Amino acid sequence: MLKKVWKLNKYYQLLALSAVSASASYSVHAGDEQFNEALRAANSSNIPMLQQYQYSMQNDALGYYPEYWILNSNLGSQPAAQIVNFAQRYPQSAMAEKLAADYVEEKVKMADFASAQPVLQYVTNADQAENCAVAQVRAKSGDPLIYAEYKEVWLTTNAQPESCTGLGRLMLSSPLLTEQDRQMRLWGQLRAGQSGQAIATAQSINMNLSLAQLNSIQSNPMNYLWSAPKISKEDHAYLIYAVGRLADSDLNSAMASAKRAADGVPADVQRALYRAVGYVGGTTVMKNNFNREVLSFLDASYGLPFSPEEAEIYARQAIRFSSWESLIRAIDSMSVTQRQEDRWQYWLARGYEKRSDGASQKTAQEIFKRLAQGDDYHNLLAKDHLGQSYSSVPNNAQPSNADAQRLSQDIHFRRAFALRDVNAPDNYINREWNWAVRQAYLKKDDGLLLAAAKRATDMGWYDRAIYAADRTVKQHNYSLRYAMPHQAYVVSHSRNAGIDPAWAYGLMRQESRFVTTARSHVGAGGLMQIMPDTAKLVARQMGETYNPAALSDMNTNIRYGTYYLSMIQSQLSNSPVLATAGYNAGPNRARRWQPEGQNIDPDQYAETIPLTETRDYVKHVMTNATHYGVLLGQGAQSIGKRMQVIPMRNAQ
Repeated sequence: MLKKVWKLNKYYQLLALSAVSASASYSVHAGDEQFNEALRAANSSNIPMLQQYQYSMQNDALGYYPEYWILNSNLGSQPAAQIVNFAQRYPQSAMAEKLAADYVEEKVKMADFASAQPVLQYVTNADQAENCAVAQVRAKSGDPLIYAEYKEVWLTTNAQPESCTGLGRLMLSSPLLTEQDRQMRLWGQLRAGQSGQAIATAQSINMNLSLAQLNSIQSNPMNYLWSAPKISKEDHAYLIYAVGRLADSDLNSAMASAKRAADGVPADVQRALYRAVGYVGGTTVMKNNFNREVLSFLDASYGLPFSPEEAEIYARQAIRFSSWESLIRAIDSMSVTQRQEDRWQYWLARGYEKRSDGASQKTAQEIFKRLAQGDDYHNLLAKDHLGQSYSSVPNNAQPSNADAQRLSQDIHFRRAFALRDVNAPDNYINREWNWAVRQAYLKKDDGLLLAAAKRATDMGWYDRAIYAADRTVKQHNYSLRYAMPHQAYVVSHSRNAGIDPAWAYGLMRQESRFVTTARSHVGAGGLMQIMPDTAKLVARQMGETYNPAALSDMNTNIRYGTYYLSMIQSQLSNSPVLATAGYNAGPNRARRWQPEGQNIDPDQYAETIPLTETRDYVKHVMTNATHYGVLLGQGAQSIGKRMQVIPMRNAQ
């Protein structure tokens, strides 16, 4: 048993340290300076050295790290009491929460649910994997609500963490799940080619599927479909599996074969066959491009319940092809929580708006009015539909001296600043900062968030400042939320390149949050996250010799980034939406996603971009640009003015 070096009252003594004046800096204590040395000891599994640091750092803001590393070094063998003890001595702290969450995950992997049970209450900010681990423990303790709360996990066929897959297996034994629930899960798994999981699900409804038969179908689904029997439930399952496997490899052949396979089978099996083709077609746009017939198959599958992932695919296909009634049906098929998201409320209003009856148009206007109260992407789009623009942001609220003093005393922010002061690894700094912001947000403490954002901005720590300023509830400061560092360079280089500085700022905020040294996992660097090959191209176009070191220079990075943005805009119909998508995913992809046959609205293009990262990226950049337009004094702003109609692919 590890020696306990901190009593509970010691923690509160730390919280009660005398207040520092608002203007005072965060001094680095001797114990804080030992953080990196202790981290090296942790990385080399030097437990005796960590125990020494645990003692010497005990009275400093970062004093809980050595003990955390000791406990974490052999987490699976720790008794639950040790984790609970740590969480109680460091209540509501970032590393106590992480330790608890990791412990629960580890114990679930070991199938030791009893040990995990006492720790559950300390897991308060779980990610998807942790959430499913917690749910497994709850399920094992007999909590019946799990099966209603996690129906989405049960029906998901996309890749998900092993803890979620394990939760799905646990749910198979629940008497609360109906035969229809199990049937939906089975058909989804068959469609996705998840043969092992499908066999287990089938057994729960007294169906016996053969792995050998599934493997045979996998090797030649087309051949199987030519002469497939259609009598038993097992036969129907094999049909769905075959159509799904064929759609994955040859969508056009699957669309033809599914219609033949659907002859003579029950109506719900027909719908499942059509759903398999529609879903696979809707999720393989990167490979197969957009196909109007895919939407027809989804329409034909209507009447069979939609899982959340299926409903989103259905909605996006409907949006892409301006099939407004299909869109309304898709949104009506969503869960209540899903349907209430701003995104789907906006598109529901778009669907109602297209109807000719007055009641539907009135409903659309009511939804737009409700959405127009906010200032995010779909809120700004809603303003446009109401004919509203805006030319001023809310008055920039300032933190008070008392707020600044509370910031100096707040243990969570103190840890984040201390870690930054000692140049700790970013993952530790950001975790403490984000945790501190979360605690303030949960308390709706706008003053503390603004004080943190202002201090971080004054330090040039823009990414964390934005993270804090973005989360205020009632008091906002757009100068902190939409920082404009290097303004002279951004404006000058943007104008030289012939692009809007607000757009350049909007893109830069999304790319790097103004971290000059930012590097992506694929090698993009700097404020505008320029790839080396792109930089070489730009240098050549500008008649310069490429120098890799130049990309780390703020001025050069902005100059190259704005030039490249202008260059791809000219290649993509002078459309900021297409160019923004092209900046993120490459201009060839942005062009390939343009419509065929007729133009579409820019919001339709953005919502149906098949890459989730690029879809969200375009929305964020357009939103940022609209706000920067106000801050740069460009007059009344409308997101619609930045998002012109998207022309057909051949209309360049």
